[in-house]
Amino acid sequence: MGERGTSTPATTADGWFATGDIGALDADGYLTITGRKKELIVISGGKNVAPAPLEHRLRAHPLVGQCVAFGDGRPYVTALIPLDPDDLAHWRRMRGRQRVSLSELVRDQALRAELARAVDDANTLVSRPESIRRFRVLPVDSTEASGHPTPSLELRRAAVARDFATTIEELYARE
Repeated sequence: MGERGTSTPATTADGWFATGDIGALDADGYLTITGRKKELIVISGGKNVAPAPLEHRLRAHPLVGQCVAFGDGRPYVTALIPLDPDDLAHWRRMRGRQRVSLSELVRDQALRAELARAVDDANTLVSRPESIRRFRVLPVDSTEASGHPTPSLELRRAAVARDFATTIEELYARE
C-alpha cells in the first residue's frame, strides 16, 4: 500500500516487477541480474556504470576479500580492495614476506601487479568509460567489527566511502 491507503502497481507497463534490480535478457530469454538500480554510478561524463559486475569479478581473485567501486560524479571509476586474510597469508608464505606489515605489504610491487591483472580482467566485462582506472589496496580486514560488511558479507558502500574518504580523494588527486 502506498501513502494514505493508495496502492502501488506491482508491475511496470511491460509486465515486469519493479524490484530495483538491473538485468539483461539473453537470446534465450533468460534474465541475468547484474546490479541494483540504486547502486548505479553516474560518472561525470554522464555514463551509467553498474559496479556489481566489476566488483564480483574482482572478488573471484583469491587475494581479493572484497571490492567497492566508486566514481559517482567523478571522471572515472576507482576501486578500494581489502585483501582476503587467509589467501594473503598463503601468498606471504610463498614469497617469504610473513614479517612484512600489512601497511607495508599493500605497497608491495608484486602484490600490486597481481591485483592490477585482476582489475584488468574485471575491466574486460565493460567498456573503457566503465572500467576501473585506479585502485587502492586497503591495509585493513573488512570484518563485521569494522561495520563495513553486511550480514551477507557485501560491503556497505556508504560506510566504506565515509571511512576511506581521504583514500578515495587521493585516487582522483593524481591526475
